[in-house]
Amino acid sequence: MKVKQLKGAKLRKQLNQGTEEQRQAVIEILELVKSDGDQALFELTEKFDGAELEALKVTNVEIEKAYESLDEEVIEIIEEAARNIKVYHKKQVRQSWMMTEEDGTVLGQKITPLESVGIYVPGGKAEYPSSVLMGAIPAKVAGVGRIAITTPPRPDGTIPASVLVAAHESGVDEIYKVGGAQAIGALTFGTDSVMPVDKIVGPGNIYVALAKREVFGLVGIDMIAGPSEILIYADDTANPVFLAADLLSQAEHDQMASAILITTSIEVAEETSKEVIRQLESLPRKEIAEASVISNGVIYIANTEEEAIDAVNELAPEHLEVVAHEPFELLGQIKHAGAIFLGKNSSEPIGDYFAGPNHVLPTNGTARFSSPLSVEDYTKRSSIISYGTDALFENGRKISKLARLEGLEAHARAIDYRLEEE
Repeated sequence: MKVKQLKGAKLRKQLNQGTEEQRQAVIEILELVKSDGDQALFELTEKFDGAELEALKVTNVEIEKAYESLDEEVIEIIEEAARNIKVYHKKQVRQSWMMTEEDGTVLGQKITPLESVGIYVPGGKAEYPSSVLMGAIPAKVAGVGRIAITTPPRPDGTIPASVLVAAHESGVDEIYKVGGAQAIGALTFGTDSVMPVDKIVGPGNIYVALAKREVFGLVGIDMIAGPSEILIYADDTANPVFLAADLLSQAEHDQMASAILITTSIEVAEETSKEVIRQLESLPRKEIAEASVISNGVIYIANTEEEAIDAVNELAPEHLEVVAHEPFELLGQIKHAGAIFLGKNSSEPIGDYFAGPNHVLPTNGTARFSSPLSVEDYTKRSSIISYGTDALFENGRKISKLARLEGLEAHARAIDYRLEEE
């Protein structure tokens, strides 16, 4: 793994927004789904996933078989993870509120859950029950009326048992065997088999990301997620074996994933670099992780702790680990990060799977202005305004004057007529 001096390094990389060829391919798929519905979904699923399906929707029988086939201990772990995620997200629930002024003015905010959401769960060769839990449980906690999942089937037309169990434990209403840009199209436009939704959330490949961007406005979306990334800040107390393992935990996701270590210790930097090479040799996903480390992995040596934390804030990482003697003392200096893991035992996979906070996080430096997926993503807010006679007389002419300042006479008259009548 490359070891460099932090001072003078160019840190922020350009966001991958896909090629024009990829965007045009996505647009064609979306138009095909819009015009041909189920027929397009069946054909595209066979083309991209190699699965010849008889039906798109998962049946109750398939869910029952999933429970029968899955190891009982795995089911219990999924159930416990689901409970942890539910407990954490219940803390995020916000209530509607109103306030009343002496002149009779009533102002407030009404919180309403969305009626329907679609959650994209990556699949195909891999299985991601954690993505189901992280997407669906906050929606359930928020009170969403209908929760649908789309995920690519395997070539034999099945969905992994762990995904089906996680969906059932999360309270998902519908599960569809469709992935890629075509899944985003189905959730947006609807087909005979797939009911449309109001908002689409969840990570996916570049085609899924581009499709979400194209349909935004017709439906809501959570974010445009890029490749996974981890940034670790470590001082001289850190264990290089742990650091290397955590860096590789993200590198194995994707060849485009980013794994970065910033440390104030030359010894920690050098030992971690050696340890990454050693641990790579025994990884089942060595080819992917190695490509990620070569293209997007780096270890920076900082002269001071302040220089290191400044770099952390500039990078605004998806996952940030702070492995230092007193990690909580540094928390106040960290401005930008999707999720912050404090201390030597707080490895990133703890957040990915089990602790409770959401693992759908802002990537590519967007933690500067956006946040993890939460209950709020599944609700909307309506403002409440009620003016009585006293409030109208006290403020009416001020409102009219502001309206005329903007050249909107009808706005002003809408107030003036009421003042004259009163």
